[in-house]
Amino acid sequence: MITPTQKRLVQDSFGLVVPIAPTAAALFYQRLFEIDPTVRPMFKGDIAEQGKKLMQALALAVKSLDRPEALMPVLQDLGRRHVKYGVTDAHYDTVGAALIWTLEKGLGERFTADVREAWVAVYQAVATTMKVAANEVAA
Repeated sequence: MITPTQKRLVQDSFGLVVPIAPTAAALFYQRLFEIDPTVRPMFKGDIAEQGKKLMQALALAVKSLDRPEALMPVLQDLGRRHVKYGVTDAHYDTVGAALIWTLEKGLGERFTADVREAWVAVYQAVATTMKVAANEVAA
């Protein structure tokens, strides 16, 4: 369960990421491919363009924290679509690790323990929703 304080921390800290979005996206993919080089072939197009999509998806998720009922179907659809790309449950852990690392690098000292905890809670909720939908497709 995401608390109101966690929502605010994620929304406020994401506001600090927006001005550095291209750099944050580049850091994210660099870290993701370091952690798990086997995911690199899943990304066929321009990685800068993929980074824009990532930041748009994050922005939507962060903005929609105030309206989870609107976010749920979007995340479920996204989870189902990711099955086609070969995404497995384990990949969500890798992506989460790369995301938290990126936020830590991008936000520096503003990435406090409370902000980290809030992002982890939000990411786990997002990933769980996507995985459940993906596993329904795979079953």
